[in-house]
Amino acid sequence: MLPKYGLSPDLDNKKLDATCVGCNHISCSCIRTIYVGHKSCPPNEAYIPPKFCDNRIVSSKYTVWNFLPKNLFEQFRRIANFYFLIIFLVQVIVDTPTSPVTSGLPLFFVITVTAVKQGYEDWLRHKADREVNEYRVSVLEDGRRIRKMSAKIKVGDIVEVEEDETFPCDLILLQSSRDDGTCFVTTASLDGESNHKTHYTVADLESDLQYLSATIECEQPQPDLYKSLGPENLLLKGANLKNTQKICGVAVYTGMETKMALNYQGKSQKRSAVEKSINAFLLVYLFILVSKALVCTTLKYVWQSKHDETWYNEKTQKEKETNQYLKMFTDFLSFMVLFNFIIPVSMYVTVEMQKFLGSFFITWDKDFFDPEIQEGALVNTSDLNEELGQVEYIFTDKTGTLTQNNMEFIECCIDGFQYKHGDGSSELDGFCVTDGPSTKQRQDQIDQIDQIDQIDQEMGFIASSPDEIALVKGAMRYGFTFLGLESKNMKILNRNKDVETYELLHVLNFDPVRRRMSVMVKSKTGDILLFCKGADSSIFPQVRQEEVERIRMHVERNATEGYRTLCVAYKHLSAQEYARADADLREARLTLQDREEKLMAVYNRVETDMILIGATAVEDQLQDEAAQTMEALQGAGMKIWVLTGDKMETAKSTCYACGLFKKNTELLELTLRTLEDGGRSREERLHDLLLEYHKKAVQDAPPVKLGITRKKNTGQDYGFIIDGASLSMVLSSSSEPNSRRYKNLFLQICQNCTSVLCCRMAPLQKAQIVKLVKNSKGNPITLSIGDGANDVSMILEAHVGIGIKGKEGRQAVKNSDYAIPKLKHLKKLLLAHGHLYYVRIAHLVQYFFYKNLCFILPQFLYQFFCGYSQQPLYDAAYLTMYNICFTSMPILAYSLLEQHICIEVLLEHSTLYRDIAKNAMLRWKLFLYWTALGIFHGLVFFFGVRFLFSNPALQDNGQVFGNWSYGTIVFTVLVFTVTLKLALDTRHWTWINHFVIWGSLAFYVFFSFFWGGIIWPFLKHQRLYFVFANMLSSVSAWLVIILLILLSLLPEILLVVLRKPRGPHARQVTLNCIAGDPQSPQSSARPLLTRTFSDESNTVI
Repeated sequence: MLPKYGLSPDLDNKKLDATCVGCNHISCSCIRTIYVGHKSCPPNEAYIPPKFCDNRIVSSKYTVWNFLPKNLFEQFRRIANFYFLIIFLVQVIVDTPTSPVTSGLPLFFVITVTAVKQGYEDWLRHKADREVNEYRVSVLEDGRRIRKMSAKIKVGDIVEVEEDETFPCDLILLQSSRDDGTCFVTTASLDGESNHKTHYTVADLESDLQYLSATIECEQPQPDLYKSLGPENLLLKGANLKNTQKICGVAVYTGMETKMALNYQGKSQKRSAVEKSINAFLLVYLFILVSKALVCTTLKYVWQSKHDETWYNEKTQKEKETNQYLKMFTDFLSFMVLFNFIIPVSMYVTVEMQKFLGSFFITWDKDFFDPEIQEGALVNTSDLNEELGQVEYIFTDKTGTLTQNNMEFIECCIDGFQYKHGDGSSELDGFCVTDGPSTKQRQDQIDQIDQIDQIDQEMGFIASSPDEIALVKGAMRYGFTFLGLESKNMKILNRNKDVETYELLHVLNFDPVRRRMSVMVKSKTGDILLFCKGADSSIFPQVRQEEVERIRMHVERNATEGYRTLCVAYKHLSAQEYARADADLREARLTLQDREEKLMAVYNRVETDMILIGATAVEDQLQDEAAQTMEALQGAGMKIWVLTGDKMETAKSTCYACGLFKKNTELLELTLRTLEDGGRSREERLHDLLLEYHKKAVQDAPPVKLGITRKKNTGQDYGFIIDGASLSMVLSSSSEPNSRRYKNLFLQICQNCTSVLCCRMAPLQKAQIVKLVKNSKGNPITLSIGDGANDVSMILEAHVGIGIKGKEGRQAVKNSDYAIPKLKHLKKLLLAHGHLYYVRIAHLVQYFFYKNLCFILPQFLYQFFCGYSQQPLYDAAYLTMYNICFTSMPILAYSLLEQHICIEVLLEHSTLYRDIAKNAMLRWKLFLYWTALGIFHGLVFFFGVRFLFSNPALQDNGQVFGNWSYGTIVFTVLVFTVTLKLALDTRHWTWINHFVIWGSLAFYVFFSFFWGGIIWPFLKHQRLYFVFANMLSSVSAWLVIILLILLSLLPEILLVVLRKPRGPHARQVTLNCIAGDPQSPQSSARPLLTRTFSDESNTVI
């Protein structure tokens, strides 16, 4: 059996060409021809050797030669970097008042740090590629077994792989050490699934591959990964060989043409709401910068028109001959350079470092460690840490996410009789009867049950899904033990201790369209039987209808109780029926084009007129603390949507168990069942139901804020249920106007419901729903969480994607932004980590703009007192080091360690999350507050020092201070004030905070002494020589520095003193305030959140 690949044994050394389906000629570009073992082409045939790629894997982005130009090009695509590059070039070309070093050094620092980070990440990719490409493999050449590097494998090589080794490329299985010609494979490195998958060798081949002369005609490389993971002949690169001593296969796809490489794609860049706010604030400050430059340029020429040219500042002949407009433009650029430090270029580096270092707190969190899998949380991208604190909608999978995907057999129903574990009674049509096994049989059954776990450990059941193992164990409870598969013979020990043997003839694989799978077996007596299992909706139409009703009630009841149900049917096949099915199956599996459609037609033809045996019920238990987690997230104001492929009854019971649906919740159902009621067309019924539900949930209901759960006393709670077929009608109506209207109605209904359940969803539909909500009014922040490959689409579509390290595979984990072991960890990830990350980075952004405004405003004011001569107020060293050294580390430490509210309180009171929703800490009101604070401090700095300088003699010897002393005093007050302002904002002190805050101030003093105390030979003008030491020798300077710092921080200090709870019970008072203690004068938690950004509250925890 060779599905999808046509292999022609050619013992006469003649190649058998295959005509591609759909083409009228022999050779076609949609297939490739491969000579197994590189056997030469027959001499009587014209053959042009095709050029296949080698087996090298390249996932790196840069090389040694293109790293510098490519990385620089990518970095200067960012507006901020490009802006500072232009400023640097202006300083180099134009005669500006500041040195090019002042902007060139910070820009160089930013570019270097980013390049080192990206270079290191690419070096890790190179290292991983090198390990894969240099991996030693065994290749059969001319009957000899040689070892070579994986990168040197060519298409057509016969590769030998031993147990537990990884397949180095995509192989067609030619030979296996197992007698039945099969091998077992795990695809953990592809999608994380640890279940064993069975693959088969090509039939009718030479046992000695040395003498095999054959060609393979297969399709061109395609990234259809999961269509090839069944029991076929193709072994995918990255999969592992299990329970098989060794296999031999021929390489068909190598290197970047393997299915694993074709499925590798870089994630689309996700931008957080904070980054968008930064860009908006940047535009405001850019406008302020241009305005300052225009004002100073205009006033300069106004001032020059009213004053004669000074003798000490005469224009050169060249300046007099320069065009007036060109001179004005040059002056404008000079002022732009002088004030350009208002744009905080170093903020981008600090933000990157804060995100990168902050992500380690998630991976280090011991509460995220799961002892069962011995793993903790994983951060795949650190760019979205703060987005965890802004989530408004959560889209969750059901199986493996809300539930454990740990299947346990509960009961089965055969011919209307219900059999439960440990229960000898049965139930017929709702009535309990005694028709189970006898007492002695029940005692034997109990003895067998006690041996199940021991047998499981000894035999080691291998299955492609957890529920199959549950069914096998369930059969063991009733005395039927599966003994294994040997050479396509299945052995079963029945309850009479007799061994029944069945020959496995064909496996009709499961697919999501049919939603069932079947096997054809042959008994010892020669009877050929087909057994089929699948969902009730896919089995009932294929069986005799008179048998359905007595099983349907059990299926519906089990689904209502939250169990996963499967129906089982069988069919006797005559010799003629089997011969026809066998021929059709082999022909379809050898087809290169439209193979799936032809197989589907054969499957559907065979799986008809079956006899219904019964149904099974398997329980998939809820995840630990699933209900508590959902309640906390809803209390935080998040809307939770469940997107699942399961049937409505099972998913609905899970929603009730999780607390998403309450007993008093009125469910609005939009499914095929409701659309077919009333005898009208589906389109008309859809229109009527949407209008009815919209009137009930939106028009007649009290208004509900987006993302806020309606309280019990405000009206009726609604839940919305929709299935995949109805969703398709909503999203793609026959007419475009109706489609837009249906989407709007659907969205408004869902937004006014407490929870939404979408069942029978295809993976693409999950992504469509996420996209629909994400692009709705207000652009709410969305989060998708799942554990399977079918959840990848919605994980990639949402603003934040969370992967669960579950049993359905690791494909979701690999494509997610964050990965956690259990659903319960989502509570702390959002309510604690997300909350704190957002508050920290919001404060970081506001603080950076504030301290740079404090820095440049005195420089702007200074121009009014120096004739707009572009005279800098600060020394070039201070301009360069202000953002890099003097003020960078305290805010970085704050943004990593600050806890304005302790984590325990955040987890206990989930409503605190609502107060930071909708980007609350980066709104324009708070931005204007910080801007006003920066203006106030800048005015205090400049005019306070100017008042000091109204006294001409400030030193004991009668000497006066110069302009560099003026600027140094302003700068000293500036550095101390902005640093102490951050110290006042800090509520969670650690030794690191103390070290960086007081260390930064000490470093500034030391640097000023050191920089001004030595004559540096490389400086043409040493402006600060002994200025700092001389300044501190004046008592007046000391007094003014201290007074200005206190005056600037006085409002903050007064509010701290007046509003801070004092005494030994301060912490308890604060907790009472948060909990809403009626005896507390302040029952709102909001001041705790806003105090970081304003002066309204200074409560401490």
